[in-house]
Amino acid sequence: MSQQFTPNNPLPQEAKVPEEMAVFSPEIEAEIDAHLAKYPVKRSAILPLMFIMQRERGWLDPPAVAYLADRLGVRITDIWEVATFYSMINTKPVGKYHIQICKTLSCKILGADRVTEQCSQRLGIKPGETTADGRYTISLVECLGSCGTAPMLQLGFDFHENLTPEKVDEILDRCDRDEYVFQHGVERSA
Repeated sequence: MSQQFTPNNPLPQEAKVPEEMAVFSPEIEAEIDAHLAKYPVKRSAILPLMFIMQRERGWLDPPAVAYLADRLGVRITDIWEVATFYSMINTKPVGKYHIQICKTLSCKILGADRVTEQCSQRLGIKPGETTADGRYTISLVECLGSCGTAPMLQLGFDFHENLTPEKVDEILDRCDRDEYVFQHGVERSA
């Protein structure tokens, strides 16, 4: 069940808008309402609402962007500006296990390339790719703020630090067996 998107704050020029707008259950709408109640300016809720969209849909897809623009009374471009700034907002589908490897200085010096190579060889994909079965995505990201425990990666929102190829294998083994338990809740609703 989808609904047609009609901008309530149209751009002064032509803009391509999604043909449909995401629809959510009453429970999700109530969760969104609870977030909106925290902010005197609705626009300020963009980031927490993006996390809800991503949790429910797996990524921030165009129908979810249309929903947010309509719900917040902003332009679609306002939503995309925020979404494309943050690496934790996925603007394309990612695997169940989204492996984000820090590529900045401390991690680079202390072995991020070995971590990346181990993940790539083990999964048969390069950074920026997703396995054919949709289970794994590898991304290289900017500093994740764990320089003292480099090299590190983030799996969902969980940090894994002081990595070696062996530690990477242990993490991937748990994922392969579906025994990995996300500590910071990133699994989305079915």
